[in-house]
Amino acid sequence: MTISAAQVKQLREMTGAGMMDCKAALGETDGDMEAAVDWLRKKGISKADKKAGRTAAEGLIGVGGDATSGVLVEVNSETDFVARNDAFQQIVRNVAQVALETSGATEEVSAARYPGGTSSVVDTIKDAVGTIGENMSFRRASKLSVTSGAVATYVHNAVAENLGKLGVLVAIETTGDAEAARSFARQVAMHVAATNPLSLSEQEIDPAVVAREKDIFSDQARQSGKPENIIEKMVEGRLRKFYEEVVLLKQAFVLNPDLTVEAALKDAEKTIGAPAKITGFVRFALGEGIERETSDFAAEVAAAAKQ
Repeated sequence: MTISAAQVKQLREMTGAGMMDCKAALGETDGDMEAAVDWLRKKGISKADKKAGRTAAEGLIGVGGDATSGVLVEVNSETDFVARNDAFQQIVRNVAQVALETSGATEEVSAARYPGGTSSVVDTIKDAVGTIGENMSFRRASKLSVTSGAVATYVHNAVAENLGKLGVLVAIETTGDAEAARSFARQVAMHVAATNPLSLSEQEIDPAVVAREKDIFSDQARQSGKPENIIEKMVEGRLRKFYEEVVLLKQAFVLNPDLTVEAALKDAEKTIGAPAKITGFVRFALGEGIERETSDFAAEVAAAAKQ
């Protein structure tokens, strides 16, 4: 039978399920609305989509890697309690494995087949919502690779192997000793976890950010009443200081503040046995950028008392 748009709309409003899920449910039940609701409930879809309105800002960062590649993934849950659930942790590990076997692009990982199943990563996570009992979502992934050298992974405050609340990748290209390169890259990854640099080099900083800083520095310098040629030098000096604070290669190395990261890399080349270059880094902190819901506990209790 033909399923009308009005029927699909009605079922969506009743259950909160997605359009395609509602259409499938109505098709499976010959347009019987009550049976379609039951069909969605049995599949866990109605339950999952009602939970999907809740903010998922907890969860885990997962890391994975092989000889020349590393990945980071973020899978969110509503509570830290679920993040410590073995089933949830296995999902994060599996998603990291998918990212390692693909380009690591978020969209590709989302659409890729979940290990051991027939559904995509995003659909498998959606199906698991009904089982685990709260909203979950795959948020993002990133991958770094080198032709020769190493990609180091680091998890800060790990809650389980390769799982935590903050993860970092650092890639080093070199023809020297790959394990020595990996060891140094891991030290740099620990540094990145601590300092959260904006970019690898000065050239990679967003020009808009530099322009904004210059504008601020110029206004501050003009308040001194000094002539323009002096102000220009003051701005240059403050901009150099800004780069030292936010550019990875220019930062003082956390493990040896007497050296910049760039100088520490040069020193590490003695152990690596060949020239080496940091080609990239990625830092994922759990939930960064997600607007978390705030609740008024007293109001919730008052509302419950009126029911």
